[in-house]
Amino acid sequence: MSNRLKETYTKEIVPALVKQMGYKSAMEVPRLEKIIISVCSSEVVQNPKLINGIVEEVSAIAGQKAVVTKAKKAISNFKLREGIPLGVRVTLRREKMWSFLDRLNTLALPRVRDFRGLPPKGFDGRGNYNMGLKEQIVFPEINYDRIEKVRGMNITICTTATTDNDGKALLEALGMPFRK
Repeated sequence: MSNRLKETYTKEIVPALVKQMGYKSAMEVPRLEKIIISVCSSEVVQNPKLINGIVEEVSAIAGQKAVVTKAKKAISNFKLREGIPLGVRVTLRREKMWSFLDRLNTLALPRVRDFRGLPPKGFDGRGNYNMGLKEQIVFPEINYDRIEKVRGMNITICTTATTDNDGKALLEALGMPFRK
């Protein structure tokens, strides 16, 4: 299965970044390593059956089975015991990662209400980018009539870049719409 975003990266973006950033070799150009999608819900503590719906939604968005994450510590103020399911996480690599990033840029982000671009503050100092979405319904895989509640999600894009400038240049070249 060929992916147009990956082909664009290898044929157009790598040579452009070599020229733009002054790299000596194409191997110095940052690459995408993985994309992590995670959803956490406090309502799951009261009703553990909700986790199945969240797993289905995230699996539909990602294109692969999501993993249930559990509480590591017991916190009595939150009525939380160790081992209780709290959320869902999925890690995408290779073809599924490229496919997801393409759908995120072309289909999901344009459907976000009042979207003015992604904030550039989401970088962690090592070239990785974190972003949050307030609604899962921006993805076309989600049927609006079948969801029980609108939930947000966190999307982490891990790159091989060593600085935020290199990571931002890579993600801008891949079509991520950053705020000016």
